[in-house]
Amino acid sequence: MTTSSDPIRVLDGHNDLPWHHREVAGYDLDVCDIALPQPQLHTDLGRMREGGLAAQLWSVWVPCSMTGEEAVTATHEQIDFVEKLCSRYAEMVPARTAADVRAAWDEGRHAALVGMEGGHSINDSLETLATFADRGVRYMTLTHNDNTGWADSATDERVHGGLTDFGREVVRSMNALGVVVDLSHVSAETMHDALDETRLPVMFSHSGARAICDHPRNVPDDVLGRVPGNGGIVMANVVPKFVNQARADAALGRTEIVPDPVATTEHVVAHFEHLREVVGIEHVGIGADYDGVDETPVGLEDVSSYPRLFAALGERGWSRTDLEALAHGNVLRVLQDTQV
Repeated sequence: MTTSSDPIRVLDGHNDLPWHHREVAGYDLDVCDIALPQPQLHTDLGRMREGGLAAQLWSVWVPCSMTGEEAVTATHEQIDFVEKLCSRYAEMVPARTAADVRAAWDEGRHAALVGMEGGHSINDSLETLATFADRGVRYMTLTHNDNTGWADSATDERVHGGLTDFGREVVRSMNALGVVVDLSHVSAETMHDALDETRLPVMFSHSGARAICDHPRNVPDDVLGRVPGNGGIVMANVVPKFVNQARADAALGRTEIVPDPVATTEHVVAHFEHLREVVGIEHVGIGADYDGVDETPVGLEDVSSYPRLFAALGERGWSRTDLEALAHGNVLRVLQDTQV
């Protein structure tokens, strides 16, 4: 039983610790032991406890420069690392379902789930997609920063005009396998095509609201308006160039002058407020993108920061029930509704 004074448990939708750890220590947990403070990372066990990070969809990502079987192999290595975390640290336990998450919490442990970022990791193979599903992958982001051969990215040139016929087949296969269709990183046309094709809830694992910050990585209101009918979730991130318009303009080369270069908690809160207004509290979550970026907002520096976000939202009228839905309730529902 929880009370109003208990910390709010967080199930975050996107954290790139696996790749960042590869860069820092080559997956060697003796060299970079997250049981100890690791200031070069956004994530270690101490800060996870401090922030209430009780479950994570760990991102298994490889760069778009990796293609073909190299990308497939490197993605498997990323999953191996998540499994290695669970083997080494008793407080972390593998999870695939909402029931698994709740069981871990009943034992006072962290539930470690896997989300795959970038459709290039399947090498245009539905069989490879199925293999990753067998390994526990619960979502796949259809693209990363570059187009795939079957889907347009938000940050690449328009080639397909959304999804190709094979891309629609990928979506159908993901539904059948219980792999959530993640629409972060994809173009608005791809978002609409995927929403047209899917029969199950989608996820935006780490995206903001384009009405608040005009960057192609964020979700336009006409797409947001479709999320409640789909039953999906939009999980907002804390990336400065996606939350602060001045930073977005500078990143996109729109201006040489950045009058407000510092991203803060207030910028992030504005996205959550807009999402609550457009999609409703039942369809909002958190996908911070810690360890996937070099810089984070003032006040939301790392995984210890979730309570500060909740305090800021509480000051704007978000109730404890609202915050629990945001922090974990909504994404648990999506995991439940997409389980096979």
